[in-house]
Amino acid sequence: MPSPLYAIGDIHGQKAELDRVLDLIQTDGGTGAEVVFLGDYTDRGPDSRAVIDTLIDGRDAGRNWTFLRGNHDRMFDWFMSDPLRHDPYMMVELYWLHPRLGGDTTLASYGVDAGGRRREQDVQADALAAVPASHLSFLRDLRMTHVRGDLMFVHAGIRPGVAIKDQTEEDLLWIRKEFHDHTGPHPKLIVHGHTPVDAATHYGNRVNLDTGAGYGKPLTAAVFEGGKVWTLTAEGRVPLLP
Repeated sequence: MPSPLYAIGDIHGQKAELDRVLDLIQTDGGTGAEVVFLGDYTDRGPDSRAVIDTLIDGRDAGRNWTFLRGNHDRMFDWFMSDPLRHDPYMMVELYWLHPRLGGDTTLASYGVDAGGRRREQDVQADALAAVPASHLSFLRDLRMTHVRGDLMFVHAGIRPGVAIKDQTEEDLLWIRKEFHDHTGPHPKLIVHGHTPVDAATHYGNRVNLDTGAGYGKPLTAAVFEGGKVWTLTAEGRVPLLP
């Protein structure tokens, strides 16, 4: 039987929550546990820098960890590019440094002032001087999807009716309504985050693990084994049923 596979929802700069769920995984599966992180490591929470440090440290220690790209990770990466890039998917009134998205908080974790009275080019210059090259490489190297058996892990979801190989980056990072409203089967069970829910939810054709850590709520880790799903708690596994 395949070994258990663990997944962690959107972290959003919550280092204490990340440490907590990693301890739960360690207790359940040991140091060799295979873990998929569903993206959105930064923004909104106070410790984005420490979150990325933790993930890089685990990778460099040889942990069996897979890191997926979230839309917030792409926004951070693009802000740090030359020339600076804005994500055209967003509404005109929004941009990565807007408090609603939380890029300002991410840069604050690196000691960079992203206050609204500063020029964006100056903020970027300070960020380029403050953000370690290893963090930029981490952001650039993130994967879009991870597939194992009948499971597909992705940040936001997939567009129904489109083959997995033909999915666009925009949908994998941003899709909501068309994916959420689809009640029919997908080619695989889709495990995702991106859209906060009150508790991890199994919809039969997809599992949403974004439980609002970016808004101060508990982060969720789940385990997939033998066709079944559980969330992890201090008391052990709790079945997550469709």
